[in-house]
Amino acid sequence: MRLLVVEDDDRSAAYLKRGLSESGHVVDVASDGELGLALAMELIYDGLIVDRLLPKLDGIELVRRLREMKVNVPVIMVSALASSMDRVEGLRAGCDDYLAKPFFFSELLARIEAITKHFVSDGHENTLVVGDLSLDIRRRIARRNERIIDLQFREFLLLQTLMRNAGSVVTRSMLLEAAWDYAFDPRGNIVDMHVHRLRKKIDMGTTTSMITTVPGAGYLIKP
Repeated sequence: MRLLVVEDDDRSAAYLKRGLSESGHVVDVASDGELGLALAMELIYDGLIVDRLLPKLDGIELVRRLREMKVNVPVIMVSALASSMDRVEGLRAGCDDYLAKPFFFSELLARIEAITKHFVSDGHENTLVVGDLSLDIRRRIARRNERIIDLQFREFLLLQTLMRNAGSVVTRSMLLEAAWDYAFDPRGNIVDMHVHRLRKKIDMGTTTSMITTVPGAGYLIKP
């Protein structure tokens, strides 16, 4: 999943980014509420972890504005303010969960899994299918003609993006955005290298290639 952490404390932000990245997520960090709101409005995130006390725009107002604009991305608010009234205020603003600081990182991971499962079951696709290729989003398992395809993390993210946009050209910038965070400095043809490896895995044992290169534009996946 791609997650956004909105946290103004550098040490806490680094801790969350490291832990979430090691758990297999693509993570971006915003250091204030205004930047967090702007990034969240790009609609590229599967979940947000938002500190309550933020400069420029506090976490409660950030979430409230997202909900007013009908952005339904799952949100976990984290805060040292942990009274029942504080929790109620956060939930009423539109948070899906409220976690008091300090917390165990394993608990945060469990809560992320819980709210995103609810998000998937609430009308979002859990399995993508294009022709004889399927991708189980929750379990990160790809199959073609019942053959299980072993995918590395970034290959999974690239394939997910291509399949969600099946029949349409996906640019290299879109793929870069899907599989690497904003802090990543792309060098050379890293997207092309990963797509080439992904294509070989998908097409192994078949006579047809599903991922097509569109010169000067990007890639296209189709049956």
